[in-house]
Amino acid sequence: MHARRARQFRSDWYMVRQIAPLFFTMDVPATLAYYKEKLGFDCLGTWQDPPVYAIVARDQQVIHFRCAEPPTANPNKYRDELLDAYVLVEDADALYAEYAPQGVEFTREVANMPWHTREFVVKDCEGRLLAYGANL
Repeated sequence: MHARRARQFRSDWYMVRQIAPLFFTMDVPATLAYYKEKLGFDCLGTWQDPPVYAIVARDQQVIHFRCAEPPTANPNKYRDELLDAYVLVEDADALYAEYAPQGVEFTREVANMPWHTREFVVKDCEGRLLAYGANL
């Protein structure tokens, strides 16, 4: 009975509002510059000088960065397109058009996918793969 009541209470009062990815980087300032200049994010804050932690946001969505050695990448990461994050957007074509003149590196051009989304994939300044997709 107690477990049932706890689940009911949680479902009535709590709701997951957002999950933020936490990416490791060895150069927080360079990563912040890339996400600001290339991908249009704003820096919400950094901690310590030089920074060891930072949060960026765009359209109320955040990404956290921590100064740490990134995990060893899977050797097939790019061949198999092993994504680090999937970003759901309203208009993939408009965002692609915004990013292209910024010199963003695309590993997949914007295209309709069999799973009824329009997507493209960006390789960021540290090799992370970020897929951007809009529902069709």
